[in-house]
Amino acid sequence: MFGACANIRDGRNIGDRSHALADSLTTTTIRAISWNLLGGIGAGIVRFVFGILLARLLLPEQFGLIGMLTIFMAVAMSLVDGGFWAALIQRREITTADTCSIFYFNITVGALAAGLLYWIAPWIAEFYGQPILTPLTRVLSLVVVVDAFGQIHGIILTKQIDFKTQNKIGLFSSVLSGLVGVTLALVGFGVWSLAIQQVAGAIFRTGFLWCYSSWRPALIFRFSALRGLSGFGSRMLFSALLVRSFDNVYSLVIGKFFSATDLGFFSRARVLQELPSHALAEMVGFVTIPAFATIQNEPDRIRRGLKKALTSLGLLNFPVMIGVGVVARPLVLVLLTEKWAPCISYVQLLCICGLLFPLEPTNMNVLIALGRSDLFLRIEVLKKLLVVLNILITWRYGITAMIYGMIAISFISYYLSSWYNGMLIGYATLDQLRDLFPYLMMALLMGTVVCMVGWLPFSGDWLLLLAQVSIGAVAYLSLCRIFRLEGFMEMWKEGWSRISARKIAE
Repeated sequence: MFGACANIRDGRNIGDRSHALADSLTTTTIRAISWNLLGGIGAGIVRFVFGILLARLLLPEQFGLIGMLTIFMAVAMSLVDGGFWAALIQRREITTADTCSIFYFNITVGALAAGLLYWIAPWIAEFYGQPILTPLTRVLSLVVVVDAFGQIHGIILTKQIDFKTQNKIGLFSSVLSGLVGVTLALVGFGVWSLAIQQVAGAIFRTGFLWCYSSWRPALIFRFSALRGLSGFGSRMLFSALLVRSFDNVYSLVIGKFFSATDLGFFSRARVLQELPSHALAEMVGFVTIPAFATIQNEPDRIRRGLKKALTSLGLLNFPVMIGVGVVARPLVLVLLTEKWAPCISYVQLLCICGLLFPLEPTNMNVLIALGRSDLFLRIEVLKKLLVVLNILITWRYGITAMIYGMIAISFISYYLSSWYNGMLIGYATLDQLRDLFPYLMMALLMGTVVCMVGWLPFSGDWLLLLAQVSIGAVAYLSLCRIFRLEGFMEMWKEGWSRISARKIAE
């Protein structure tokens, strides 16, 4: 599997596994999403557990301090990527010159970006009025440099559709960095436990990428290779800068005009909402971009693959977001303790945004696969203008008002991304909503059942949370089975076929 990484010469090897998807995209997409989901759940649970432990050990203010730096870290990481990640995934054939040139480019830009963060750290601290941010920024700048050394390895694994290895790396690095963070928090390192955990995570992740991949850089650097990818990549870079900057602009505004504690509540609420929805979007994105790129001239097959991806997301994400929103109060009180109670209302509102989030980037992935970075950039610019408008209108009315604006933007963003796919592949917004409606209805029925369970008398929040989660899961699975929803039945059959195959093998 990895031998191809080390012997890329004419562009055929890295694309071999991606080309195989063209034989049966619909079946392969479902199977890849299912495998990537199962593999990613482990790492997601690990991150969730360590996040809960750290939240119980540390104060909201300390999470808020780290939250103040997220926008600067996000911009630095976007510069390191340079838009070449999407360009390499979208291109059907890549060469050794491509991978090596981008590898050295990433390291150079990573060092420059880290140096810039180190230099402007005092200004960041002055902007927020938090002197501790100067050393925190300088320590976290190490993440940028370390991650730059492993980006090409990750791209090659994605190009090969090797999600098993990537999930293994994510799981191992999450466990080890989580142990580092919790250990430091226990011995009183405070906010530094969060910063060092991020640095440790980058070191472990990059180290495992080098261990599990046999690709090694050759002494090759060609500006022509960068130029060949820069047209598509430059637009994707600008799009990434917009996405990552504006995804974190709310943290910048809250950190500036409110307190670090307020930002801590908002950041923790976003983590609880984004952990499942963003993880699903990321896992499906890893599958759909290389899969669709192999058949970018066959809109009918892309449409079928996109439908499978969206319905799979609806099947999984709708009940999770509605469920988290309904059980937000006992969830926060049980897992995070009473000191985090002010974030309960934020969690409930943000879960409405989370309903549509994975659907929007999945639609955008089609534009990447088709090479339409111009449309991708156009949509991102429109979305960011809406974010600016939302902040200008709502910030003076408080954090809750800003979240209501975020909800409105999530609906508009989904419409924009799906509208272009109606033109390009004939799968318009109304068609998508028609396919997703049954999954949303089952999730709403489940949410109603879970809400009714909350009216019953329980002796403690632990018992209430356990009852709501277990009854909700049984209710949703039963409803999907009774009404034989297509996406559920396909995953059900896929699961049983894997179990049967293992029994036969034994």
